[in-house]
Amino acid sequence: MAKARETAVYTHGHHESVLRSHTWRTAANSAAYLLGSLKPHMRILDIGCGPGTITADLAALVPDGHVTGVDHAPDILAQARATAAERGLTNIDFAVADVHALEFPDDTFCVVHAHQVLQHVGDPVQALREMLRVTKPGGYIAVRDSDYAAMTWYPASPGMDDWLDLYHRVARANGGEPDAGRRLKSWALAAGITDITATSATWTFSTPEERAWWSGLWADRTLASAYAERATQGGHATVERLRAVSEAWREWGRRADGWFCVLHGEILCRKDV
Repeated sequence: MAKARETAVYTHGHHESVLRSHTWRTAANSAAYLLGSLKPHMRILDIGCGPGTITADLAALVPDGHVTGVDHAPDILAQARATAAERGLTNIDFAVADVHALEFPDDTFCVVHAHQVLQHVGDPVQALREMLRVTKPGGYIAVRDSDYAAMTWYPASPGMDDWLDLYHRVARANGGEPDAGRRLKSWALAAGITDITATSATWTFSTPEERAWWSGLWADRTLASAYAERATQGGHATVERLRAVSEAWREWGRRADGWFCVLHGEILCRKDV
């Protein structure tokens, strides 16, 4: 039988405007639902580690254990290694991997973690099967994904409505599912996982600093990232439309009453002993 492999195209790429968001992420603001289950000796696999900020936090939390960060994009791992080196972490390593066909033996890790990954993969159920396979009996599978349709903001903005519609179409054309958060439990059940705790959490951007940061990175991403290229090359939007969406983001960011909420679905699963 042929090995499963990635078929989706990563929508965002690794433009500076994307990494501005990814490097902001920490275990505290992105994996709080998992942290109470960690023990100092644990061996952790962090899937889709990107620039490695969450990975490094996890390594610091398991000083007697080890963390392996993997990503499908080889180029980003240099930044992840630099992140770990800057923090003086020695219980951490990085490798290229495809979550659909992980090159690790069965029952290897105490925890397998993935943050904002399953929304971008071609077969999330197969990905979860692989995560389950490499988890030790009694270990944890921890997954968190945003849900774009559940994102909400104030005040109303036709330009940002256009952004959300456009993002859904581009992400799905790339083979992903932008409303992954609400589907995580269903995908886990389909993968044969039975012990599932499903929760949710949010990021909220409201202060002047938060609005400037969040609106700025999306305004830039809309015009200059791989997402922008895929939107135009795929026939989903013209450059003029992207400029209008980008300006809508900046206009929202300038509003003193601006408020934006990102909803995430979370699952913390225990592998049967």
